[in-house]
Amino acid sequence: MTDMTLTAESVAAASAAWVWVPDNATVVEDDEYTILRMPDYFDHQLAVTTFEPAGPLEEAVDRVLERARSFGLPEVRWQMRFDGPEELAAELESRGARTHVMLDVLACDLRGGGPELPPPSVDVAVRWATDFETSRDASTVGVTGFGGTLPPDERIEANAARDAETVPAGDGGMLVAYVDGLPAGSGGVTLVDGVARLWGGVVVPSARGQGIYRAVLNARLSYAVTHGATMALVKGNIATSGPILRRAGFAAFGREPLYSVPL
Repeated sequence: MTDMTLTAESVAAASAAWVWVPDNATVVEDDEYTILRMPDYFDHQLAVTTFEPAGPLEEAVDRVLERARSFGLPEVRWQMRFDGPEELAAELESRGARTHVMLDVLACDLRGGGPELPPPSVDVAVRWATDFETSRDASTVGVTGFGGTLPPDERIEANAARDAETVPAGDGGMLVAYVDGLPAGSGGVTLVDGVARLWGGVVVPSARGQGIYRAVLNARLSYAVTHGATMALVKGNIATSGPILRRAGFAAFGREPLYSVPL
């Protein structure tokens, strides 16, 4: 297991720089906020991903929610950041917000190589989603774990074509784990400025408890080290992936609740 020598400041900076914007989302942004309207097949359709209030917090939140209501949807997911306004949680809760999921911001120092992880208890084959069939399997696993519905075939084709370019270029992509020929888990990795951003890690419920998440994690970390990453960063559900990541050598640097805010 690697020594954790990352600083809170370096992890906070890497976390703040990580704002996920799907290339087919509608983006509404100004100096205060970014709102994303996701495609209908996502498990949620509206998200606030950045928020830097100008002036009183209550009025700034009003502006965000007023804009969000213009989409005509019942709720918006609001991603809190651990370096954001301390009073924001109470402000959202006063408006009926509830915690959808609590995320640990976890990081691992890769400068000495990745951690040594125990092997899975079953035979696992891991491959990149660089063709249509594997990309569709990745989406199927994601729907099983996170909700939503399968994207249309043209989006799956586009995802596969993208990964066919980014994986050999060292920029990352999506991995799928197979057990007995069936898709059992998946997870993505994106390399940006020496940071391996780990996302979308999930195992289908019927296959959990066999080390499949670790197998996908190990493949992503090996790829990251090979392509020069010095830090692995992940925002893990405290009830599912978080404990696995801690045992794998990741340390927690803060928590970020994801709120569902009624509109």
